[in-house]
Amino acid sequence: MPAPSPGCSITLRVEAPVSIGAAGLLTTCVGEAGAVLTALDVVDSGPDRVVVDLTCDTVDGAHAEAVSKALDDIAGVTVRRVSDRTFLMHLGGKLEVVPKVPLRNRDDLSRAYTPGVARVCTAIAEHPEDARRLTVKRNTVAVVTDGSAVLGLGDIGPAAALPVMEGKAALFKQFAGVDAWPVCIDSQDVDEIVRTVELIAPVYGGVNLEDISAPRCFEIERRLRERLDIPVFHDDQHGTAVVVLAALYNALKVVGKDIRDCRIVLSGVGAAGNAIIRLLLPLEPKEIVACGRNGAVHRGQDGLDADRQWVADNTNPDGFAGTLAEAVAGADVFIGVSAPNLLVEADIAAMADQAIVFALSNPDPEVDPAAAGRHAAVVATGRSDLPNQINNVLAFPGIFRGLLDAGASAITDDLLRAAAGAIADRVAPEQLNAGYIVPSVFDPEVAGAVAAAVRAACGQPAG
Repeated sequence: MPAPSPGCSITLRVEAPVSIGAAGLLTTCVGEAGAVLTALDVVDSGPDRVVVDLTCDTVDGAHAEAVSKALDDIAGVTVRRVSDRTFLMHLGGKLEVVPKVPLRNRDDLSRAYTPGVARVCTAIAEHPEDARRLTVKRNTVAVVTDGSAVLGLGDIGPAAALPVMEGKAALFKQFAGVDAWPVCIDSQDVDEIVRTVELIAPVYGGVNLEDISAPRCFEIERRLRERLDIPVFHDDQHGTAVVVLAALYNALKVVGKDIRDCRIVLSGVGAAGNAIIRLLLPLEPKEIVACGRNGAVHRGQDGLDADRQWVADNTNPDGFAGTLAEAVAGADVFIGVSAPNLLVEADIAAMADQAIVFALSNPDPEVDPAAAGRHAAVVATGRSDLPNQINNVLAFPGIFRGLLDAGASAITDDLLRAAAGAIADRVAPEQLNAGYIVPSVFDPEVAGAVAAAVRAACGQPAG
């Protein structure tokens, strides 16, 4: 059974008889129902009744209902209300617009708006490059999606994707001071998406493509990069690839291996897998074998689109054509960016000594992390409740902070590798171990270090 998570945290308002053991009875019931109690607060108390709020983590909605029923079944106990804390956080959305300048009187209004604003508009009309200096463009990113590949939810559409995009925008602001805004497009037509982003681009200093399914995401990114003079970054590709590379740098230090001696197997040849391969190839690993749904991708394989054909042409030099399980036998590194439960413990046991396993399918990894840990030297996942979380938030806020500060118009693979190095370097040598290969997402120095590396890669002096 999956573990309880703060993502499904509930607060139950419970009325119970007054007794010495009332609190213990309630907390024991919550524990026996499989939930994790995180708080108990007394709301009201009387001569013979007490009202308490019990806050606990559950697995899902059905589990939350089971916890509530277990409490309600105790003689004399009544569950008055159950509040889902995640839904409460999302009420009314997670973003707002707040003016940066005071509007206290006519004087302020005359400069922020009419008539004074006309002078600024004229200046930009005469010198369009000044839009970066005189408008929100200098610090604003569009978070663009069509809702076709959202988290582990798949094609749920633009409206259902909006809470994720709001969350992404909040992370931009929290970790790098970047003002980002959701742009959820009601179309999955490549031409319409590209044209829509083109039309709104004057407002933004960068575009973050998010949760757009492959292979359309590749074409959308390529065309926007060709047509726009601002950086376009597909986080599911490049953000994932950057953090994977950072983690791999440090994992190889832990196991004492050189990447040039390593056989690397990837599961997943979509957006993330493709980008990871592009960053790995110049580092000259001994071999890369990438596997899709039908096994290893190889030259001569029928039915490959252009992006998978590129993978076939640039990996798997020996033409291995077996399954994923067969591919990982003897491998030094496994990187999964695909689907849950594709490998079993025996598959990891068959890997090379001191193996590295990055099982990043979320929330359920490609292989059980506990089982993998019995054989691999280093194990990482995408989960926040396990060590070594490979999380894109380590990358994208700092990358865009650096791009915006540098006034950059393009993103290169060298820039992305520099960002990966900056993330890896946030783990000091004395901190590095098998359970700590990437910094915490709450490390306040990560975004600044990544931004500095990006500015340097753009040719901007430090400082």
